[in-house]
Amino acid sequence: MTDQNPFDAMMKMGQDWAKSMNIDMNAFTPKGFEAMWPTMSKETMEMFFGNGINPAGLDAKTRLLLTLAGLTVLGAQAEAQIRLTVRHLVEAGATKQEIAEAIAQMGLFAGLPAMTKAMELANEVLEKDEKE
Repeated sequence: MTDQNPFDAMMKMGQDWAKSMNIDMNAFTPKGFEAMWPTMSKETMEMFFGNGINPAGLDAKTRLLLTLAGLTVLGAQAEAQIRLTVRHLVEAGATKQEIAEAIAQMGLFAGLPAMTKAMELANEVLEKDEKE
């Protein structure tokens, strides 16, 4: 038995594992990880998150709008997730207006700073999509 803190040992083990995969840990950021995550096709999202689960239930776009609303409430804690969700919403057929309204609605519950931050993040994604 050792005197080493088990949490420190697990953290070191995870770092050693990541280094063995040749990841540049100095340059690794959540935003970088987000870029590695592919945007699912509308059909795939529908199969896993929409009517494929429950044919009489919510479609993928509606579920993603609800997800965006929840992430907006989290504020700056969920920047990468907000950008990913907006990307998926565009693929699922959501309009800019629908995305903006889902975020704006949460201003009543999360406050203006959280709403403003989510709007900025959504605009980043939407402007990038327009350029591409």
